[in-house]
Amino acid sequence: MKTNINLFWILTGFFALLAVIYVVWAIIDTGQVEWVGAVALSLCAVLSIFIAFYLLLVYRNQGGELAEDRYDAGIDDGDAEQGFFPPWSWWPIILAGGAAVAFLGLSISFWIVAYAVPFALLGLVGWVYEYYRGNFGR
Repeated sequence: MKTNINLFWILTGFFALLAVIYVVWAIIDTGQVEWVGAVALSLCAVLSIFIAFYLLLVYRNQGGELAEDRYDAGIDDGDAEQGFFPPWSWWPIILAGGAAVAFLGLSISFWIVAYAVPFALLGLVGWVYEYYRGNFGR
């Protein structure tokens, strides 16, 4: 995490320097400030400060070193439990298809959403209750 904190502080300095160079260059080229780019680059610097400060607070309060910060750590030390995901389930594909068509309907025409929502709900219910029926029922 120390490396991530240092990277975001470096990004902060980079974006701040780039914002200054951008403003000076725009003034030299056109005689006025180009506000969209100047504000965007300045906000990138501010957001990098936010992330670096947050990571610094988390690092101080976590009560120990992470595996990636130790030189004697092995590969298995950083292997955290990610949860259980059934490898043979088809329900996420149905859910993703229904959600994709629903978002497509929001951008094209709203009536398409009415056809997509039942598929998305079917995929969601099927995925949630997959282990409560058939061979896996309890």
